Amino acid sequence: MYVKIERGFCVSCGACWNTCPEIFDQNPCDEYSELVEAYRFCGSRAEGAVPEDLAACAREAAYLCPAEVITVGEEGAE
Repeated sequence: MYVKIERGFCVSCGACWNTCPEIFDQNPCDEYSELVEAYRFCGSRAEGAVPEDLAACAREAAYLCPAEVITVGEEGAE
């Protein structure tokens, strides 16, 4: 499952990393949301692929994001 975060528009509310810490974390330098290292594409903090068993968690985090900066979809799709 493809996940993308528009980090520049993140409001650092914590909804994603509190809802789904298996996928999302708060970057300690800029305090914006990022993907945990295990699911990043080529080290990108903003884009990656998560296993299907975490898809519901990723979708819930995206739904709860007040800034609507998280996209979840088929792998490789935008």
